[in-house]
Amino acid sequence: MPRISASLDSLDQVAGYVLTLAERAGLPSCLTDRLRLAADELATNIVVHGYGEAGGEFAVEGGMDGDSVWVRFEDDARPFDPRAGLRCPEYGVPFGQRRIGGLGVYLALTAVDGFTYRRVAGRNISTLRILRDGAHEKDQRTCAG
Repeated sequence: MPRISASLDSLDQVAGYVLTLAERAGLPSCLTDRLRLAADELATNIVVHGYGEAGGEFAVEGGMDGDSVWVRFEDDARPFDPRAGLRCPEYGVPFGQRRIGGLGVYLALTAVDGFTYRRVAGRNISTLRILRDGAHEKDQRTCAG
């Protein structure tokens, strides 16, 4: 599992990894874009909010299982389940009055067909999954209160 420095300069490595995986899996560009969006957001959150100024490393791994492609992130940063506090964008509220935060995670998790989070032995383990046929599960589009 490749280890990556938790810095903004390293995010291009994540994008390159996801693009190579998507190409190997034969994903069309629209599905590749969705997977990359979600991976970019999770990696950015690990770097900025997980480790912050302290720095560290995280691992990224991906593969193919039958009808899906997955990307997994593992890090030792503080516990963070991206689904916690997930909320729909405030479409009817002017930009200046909207609550800050959460939109990137919302876009990431609704872009993919499956997401799991576990905290195991002091590590965050987040897995994104996208279906190769492009069928998008409806429950991923549902917003939490």
